[in-house]
Amino acid sequence: MALAAVYLPGVGEDELRLVETARCAVSQYGLPEHLPLSGGSPAAEAFRTDRPLWLDHAALASYEGGPTPPRAQTSLGALSLGAEGGRLGCLVVVGASADGFEAEQRRFLEQYAHAVADLLQGGTDRPASPSLLIRALRALRVGSFVLVPDTGVIDADEMLLELVGITPDDFDGKADTLLANALPEDMHALMSVLEPSTPAFARRELEFRVRCPTGEMRWLSLRCRVPAGPDDRPQQLLGVVTATSVQRRSADDVSRIQWLTAALDDAATVQDVGRVVVTALREPLAADRVALAELREDRLIVIVLDPPQPAAWPETWRSEWRSEWPDAPVRALPTLQLALRDGRTDLWPAGTTLEPGLAGIGAGGLAVMPLPAKGGVVGVCLVGWNQPHEFVTEERSVLTATAALVGQALERAHAYDAEQELATMLQRSLLPRRLPELPGGTAVARYLPARRGLQVGGDWYDVIVISEDRVALVIGDVQGHSAGAATIMGQMRTAVRAYAVEGHPPDVVVSHANRLLVGMETDLFATCCYVELDMEEGTALFVRAGHLSPLVRHPDGTTEEVQVEGGLPLGILAEAEFPMTALALAPGAVLALVTDGLVEAADLPLDEGMDRTRTALTAADPADPGRMADELLGDVGRREDDVALLLLRYDGMKARPIRAGWVVWRLPDAVMHARRFTARILRRWQVEEAADAVLLVVSELVTNALVHTQGSVRLDLILRGDRVRVSVSDASPRAPAKPVIVDWESTGGRGLLLVEAMSESFGSVPVAGGKQVWSEILVPRCEPAPADSAPRTERGGLP
Repeated sequence: MALAAVYLPGVGEDELRLVETARCAVSQYGLPEHLPLSGGSPAAEAFRTDRPLWLDHAALASYEGGPTPPRAQTSLGALSLGAEGGRLGCLVVVGASADGFEAEQRRFLEQYAHAVADLLQGGTDRPASPSLLIRALRALRVGSFVLVPDTGVIDADEMLLELVGITPDDFDGKADTLLANALPEDMHALMSVLEPSTPAFARRELEFRVRCPTGEMRWLSLRCRVPAGPDDRPQQLLGVVTATSVQRRSADDVSRIQWLTAALDDAATVQDVGRVVVTALREPLAADRVALAELREDRLIVIVLDPPQPAAWPETWRSEWRSEWPDAPVRALPTLQLALRDGRTDLWPAGTTLEPGLAGIGAGGLAVMPLPAKGGVVGVCLVGWNQPHEFVTEERSVLTATAALVGQALERAHAYDAEQELATMLQRSLLPRRLPELPGGTAVARYLPARRGLQVGGDWYDVIVISEDRVALVIGDVQGHSAGAATIMGQMRTAVRAYAVEGHPPDVVVSHANRLLVGMETDLFATCCYVELDMEEGTALFVRAGHLSPLVRHPDGTTEEVQVEGGLPLGILAEAEFPMTALALAPGAVLALVTDGLVEAADLPLDEGMDRTRTALTAADPADPGRMADELLGDVGRREDDVALLLLRYDGMKARPIRAGWVVWRLPDAVMHARRFTARILRRWQVEEAADAVLLVVSELVTNALVHTQGSVRLDLILRGDRVRVSVSDASPRAPAKPVIVDWESTGGRGLLLVEAMSESFGSVPVAGGKQVWSEILVPRCEPAPADSAPRTERGGLP
């Protein structure tokens, strides 16, 4: 391609105007700046008909508006830039050959036009930096270079460096550096291209392999040409390099196997292998059906079917369709059982009588390909044709080679899936299975593992119900991305939960967790953000230990970053201090806690990532917190780190409890004073119906606290709805123990049994400095007597 140009409709849409060119100056080929839509130029015709126009040198001579001398040996392609909303413009490409564009080049240019149209539809309507045409090439993963053969100096763009696995900082402009990752066996062919001795305008094409620093092997396709110099000596070499997935594979058998090798090398999971097999076999072989199944013990587990509709496959398969795909015992398919035993590819021509389990898959021909790997056969692939298909010798060789490659890839992918499944199970066991239902709010969380390495990391979150009206939210990140980091994460989550349930304030919880991690003597540290929220009052206390600040979305839709005073990460300094920051939340506010995997990446600075998350939080609808969390995750693409996200929508408590408390004095008549205080409160609350049960519970719990503990004792009463909660706190950490056996001779031990019998619910929880024993008593409802009812008497009595 010597020149590319983009024409867009001009003012009034009665003409096309040239807005951007690439490769060469327009003056060298005589492309006009404006073309009338009603004219006979190739660009106008392609735009009107919405069909590509391909013109060699002879056909181009009859068109107006095409390239004109000084360069006569040219060809031209005009492609309409269409989208769902209509035609956006026209792409004009000029070739340096008089024979026109080959089929392979046409297919690539059509993909190029689609990429340009996508950018235009996305809002790119004028040149920018980088230009529209360059960005379209990047979208297709096409890199370009200019080489000066005499000096070995090469000018390569960023996409080419990315394709060959070199960072811009490591590239010194030399061809040897650019080819450092190429496989040695491909180097001779590469050097024969990059040291041209061919005449001007000669073109060369080559496929080669590179091994990236990550270990990934990648197939690349190189196309280059040598423009004419003053003395017909090559002074520059212009070339483009594409990933093989950009261009359609050649029908040549060797090229097909090369592409399949590269594609399977990139296939990590079993599902990835299945998709590659369908792409490699169905269209190139003009097949109508492709099925891939994995052999597990004595059953065939189908991985992929193409087409996926059940009606396209035998009736007997549908009875085994237990989940997404069917699975069946091998003995139910004798033909496949024999092929798996022999490990040999069988080709059945049209008209072959097949068993019911295979009937209808390949009426015109069926290929049964066992998939060999180390230790035996790991699966089978079926390829079927509806119309009579002739199996030639070369095709049998290709299918046999394909089966061997797929078998090895399938075994490797199965091991990878097993490893990832184990990692996922470990991660799920360390994170909460579900979040609790909260009074006055809704909490949702999301966790996404990294898409590289072992999918288990150090990010964690938790929602801890401290009491009936207090909730703690915590999110954290242990340094590293390994099983060791996940282990530390599990220990830290357990420790934070334990300290929180004990009733410690937020700064003490985080301080205790810090001392614990320091005492583990591990090389890892952790960050953490801890929030304690009073669901009744809407007040939140924040503590931040080296973690990102939380975000809050106010009821009016405005979003801000909570300015929480921070402390050191956990595990660095045992005596570190962790100050608290208070914030009041109004009903309808949404609190968001995130880890850095969501807002930071190699190509995403932290500030920009926080701005994106804040913008997404503002735009999201808080009516559905689950969907809100999904929108905040967005399209995270190939994640470099695991991601944790915790959202809480604070709604406020609908029924706010009424409270009363009293410190019990250690006097001989302390229980009497506690009963009098309780009776006054119940009368004030107008729940005298529950007085007998409540007073009995108060007597027993206060008596136990005074008799069996030392220090202060406190009585708290709470009325919430139709329940009265009695709580007695003391300074002893030991929970009260009910007697195992109480007989008629016992002088004590019946108190807790009476409390349990009178209570709707009853229990004990640890609090800072002691424990709290509580009981909830249901307030009886008084049913008013009917107005016309008469008093009843016992049988035989007077009315």
